[in-house]
Amino acid sequence: MEPTIVWSLIAGMALTNIIVRATPVAVMSRFELPEALRRWLSYVPVSVMSAMVALEVFKPSDQWRVTLANPYLLAAIPTALVYRFTRSFLGATIAGIGAFLAFRYLLG
Repeated sequence: MEPTIVWSLIAGMALTNIIVRATPVAVMSRFELPEALRRWLSYVPVSVMSAMVALEVFKPSDQWRVTLANPYLLAAIPTALVYRFTRSFLGATIAGIGAFLAFRYLLG
């Protein structure tokens, strides 16, 4: 396939992606949503992120690993605790990476 075609496809997909994502935001930004709906929508990002993280923690390599031999599961505990008490995403990320590396090293 010619490079011109490949780059045209990439540009077309990028433009389509931007249009599909930006249009609802642009339209909805013109409306004042009811408080109950805004509150309900505020939980969507947290729910999506929780679902993604839970799959990576409990099923890291397409196999359920809900055991104490799972470094992902063990590292999630101190990560959650650091975030709970500091509310620092950066601190929790650093703690999680450190805990994961330590548990992976200890569990072999």
